[in-house]
Amino acid sequence: MFKSGTPIRAQQTRPAARAVAAALACALVATSTPVKAQRGGVPIIRDAEIEQLLRDYAAPVLRDAKLAKQNVRIVIINDRSFNAFVMDGRHIFINAGALLDAKTPNEIIGILAHETGHLAGGHLSRLRERLAAAQTQSIIAMIAGIGAAIASARSSGGGTGIGGILAPQETIKRSLLAYVRTQEDQADHAAVKFLNDTHQSPKGMYDTFKRMSEETVFSAQRADPYLQTHPMPADRVAALETIAKASPYWGKTDSPELQQRHDLMRAKLVGFLDRPDTLARRYPMSDHSLAARYARAIATYRRADIRKAIEEIDGLIQAQPNNAYFHELKGQALLESGRAADAVAPLRRAIQLAPRPGLIQIMLAQALIGTGNAKNADEAVGLLRTALAQEPEASSAYAQLAMAYGRKGDLAHADLASAEAAFYRGDSAAATMLATRAKTRLPVGSPAWVRADDIVSAKAKTKPID
Repeated sequence: MFKSGTPIRAQQTRPAARAVAAALACALVATSTPVKAQRGGVPIIRDAEIEQLLRDYAAPVLRDAKLAKQNVRIVIINDRSFNAFVMDGRHIFINAGALLDAKTPNEIIGILAHETGHLAGGHLSRLRERLAAAQTQSIIAMIAGIGAAIASARSSGGGTGIGGILAPQETIKRSLLAYVRTQEDQADHAAVKFLNDTHQSPKGMYDTFKRMSEETVFSAQRADPYLQTHPMPADRVAALETIAKASPYWGKTDSPELQQRHDLMRAKLVGFLDRPDTLARRYPMSDHSLAARYARAIATYRRADIRKAIEEIDGLIQAQPNNAYFHELKGQALLESGRAADAVAPLRRAIQLAPRPGLIQIMLAQALIGTGNAKNADEAVGLLRTALAQEPEASSAYAQLAMAYGRKGDLAHADLASAEAAFYRGDSAAATMLATRAKTRLPVGSPAWVRADDIVSAKAKTKPID
């Protein structure tokens, strides 16, 4: 289920946390271009196939970093710039642009290894401590600067000197940025260690930074190296080259199977995100590769040519009968064209084949509800409950669950599911109203009643990423 545009809701943060976000320290892989915030949050992409591939990329590195049990989730940002970052201890964010630009799995694995280096090094918590200290130092420096300026003005009879106020703060800022550059260097070294430990090449990581260095060389020549959050590109690449080329796995390449999965992932992004003319330039009709056929099949169904799209998707399934995501695409195309009953069979097959089918289970439940057959409501509820065990914050799953309960005539649980959907969308007013109504219909003290009361009281833990 490829779904884009769902926002990560902004949450209120303390000044120190806002400073972390503003600085983007420990955040950027190779550029200093921040992810652009949008009204209502940053849009993300949810897709079972791409998320599974990224989990497979990251798993060995996270295990080596002793982070496997932290359930680190990789979140895909719907942004075409090349970027990846961490902002807490549970998520690695990566832009769709990075996935599209990376020609090999090893490049993305290197990026994830770098971000894992930040997590393993505890850089975020250390940076928060530094920011808190810097804020205190800044306040003290400002007070001292004002006092010195006033004293100078009194003795000389002139005006206050603004330089005496700003100079200490400038020193504090440069010191903080120098600390962040040190963290970036540490993350690079940690990434190479993780890759060596897991018998993977650091070449992709090196190639990525080298490419970024070449693209930014002009602007870097004019930049002040002491006002950068990251080491200057040429310096960074030179330092990384020394340790990366010393790796015994430098020349190791990705397996053909993994490369094909990577190519299919990029084709999927092009098929869903790019215009037909852009897709045609990237995958001309003369290209008969599986990836090119995948991109064209997606584009065909998006143009609402469902008959031709199903023919093309069936050709993909014939080439790889056990590819869960080709069956998922067929089910999605049928469902979105109004053929819910026809979508059920391919989605069932996709669930059988996918290693982590939570998002596909949500789609199958949607198809079952869409048949209009009340007998399918019980199965839909079961599927959604199972999916929510994997995707506990999926507002779309709660919305479907509300519909399934409505089909069953269970208005109390329909209200609660609707409240959950609103809650994770960030619509607190609707969540409170629906949860209040659910409480009047549920047995007092039951688990469902307690959950509704938590929503009303705003005591529930919010993790609004869907």
